Amino acid sequence: MSRPTFQIDNTAGPGVTRAWVLHPDIRTDPERRIPEHALEEAVSLARALPELEVIGSEIVPLKTVRAGMLFGSGKIDGLKAVFEAQDIELVLVDGPVSPVQQRNLEKAWGVKLLDRTGLILEIFSDRAATREGVLQVEMAALSYQRTRLVRAWTHLERQRGGLGFVGGPGETQIEADRRAIDEQLVRLRRQLDKVVKTRALHRAARAKVPYPIVALVGYTNAGKSTLFNRLTGAEVMAKDMLFATLDPTMRRLQLPEGPEVILSDTVGFISDLPTELVAAFRATLEEVLAADVICHVRDISHPESDEQADDVRSIMSSLGVEDDRPSFEIWNKLDLMPEAEADAMRARAARDDTVFAISALTGEGLDALLEAVTTQLEGARQTETLSLGFADGKKRAWLFDQDIVEHENQGEAGFEITVRWTRMQQEQFARL
Repeated sequence: MSRPTFQIDNTAGPGVTRAWVLHPDIRTDPERRIPEHALEEAVSLARALPELEVIGSEIVPLKTVRAGMLFGSGKIDGLKAVFEAQDIELVLVDGPVSPVQQRNLEKAWGVKLLDRTGLILEIFSDRAATREGVLQVEMAALSYQRTRLVRAWTHLERQRGGLGFVGGPGETQIEADRRAIDEQLVRLRRQLDKVVKTRALHRAARAKVPYPIVALVGYTNAGKSTLFNRLTGAEVMAKDMLFATLDPTMRRLQLPEGPEVILSDTVGFISDLPTELVAAFRATLEEVLAADVICHVRDISHPESDEQADDVRSIMSSLGVEDDRPSFEIWNKLDLMPEAEADAMRARAARDDTVFAISALTGEGLDALLEAVTTQLEGARQTETLSLGFADGKKRAWLFDQDIVEHENQGEAGFEITVRWTRMQQEQFARL
């Protein structure tokens, strides 16, 4: 049975904005995805904002994009009738909309319009909790707004120079707004620099008591926070919702038969993540850049899991994460798959030492994953004899705390200590 091109849910309650989601299905787009799945993700994005009620959604097939209006005149008229009948206040377009297209469509439909970037910025603004997160979202939003300054004023074309009576033509309202945004961006960057310096101090403090960092990355709603909570006993919000968590969370985790590590839960990625956000959240993702092991969590039950994984790899590459960084792929949500398909995934994962099929909800497969992370971090152990002076009490205490000392002799100049340690422990010791 063919799927309808649009769906209506006329159940908006009081105090919410009635929204309609449109997914332009551009047939000539080389990166075109399955439109039904793309529309489903766009609706999920809209529902991530509690003040929005998605009344309807629709796939709009397009052969070409109209420069001024995006859609053809017939489709615009048809949608206008639907929006008026359903009392729609906000239209969300799942894709890029130019400033001119946005202005023309808002005028034609008599509604407010947001494109995909604007919607994601709204979600991030609603969810950011830490000072750093708030600053980064504000910077991203201002950078986005700066590109959307169009001549939309009828009350004023130019501000006069001087006192307004005589003088030159002055500056346009657009130029004045752009200058105001640039000044605010400078102020925000200064504030963010201070926050980033504070984080750098915290990171330096952790390096003095060096714990390996294991970072969880992945597409939004892949189950990173559920896995994080399962492993650490934390209570990070984990909901079936896009961008349920934004700000990075870190907890200590004692690996079974292995070292103590810092586990980091990061913001989820998404296809067509706004470039403004990639740049703004670079500081938030510093823990990924510094990670000793990266765990790429995938929702293996999702029909576009492979495409989502490609999006994550692309964003990671743009952030400067090297391809040779030790990493594991975690195929999560086996519990959502039919048993036959889940068995096939388990068999595929078993053939690759860097892939683990798990369920963060039930705990299946986590023992093997943690064992692999331990092996990756510890590697092969080697025996070495160290000479420490009497003043090196802190280093000596660290060696004993790591339980790697096999023999110790005290001489006139200090201690001769024989240790059996891993390459990572050797590197950690060198940083003391």
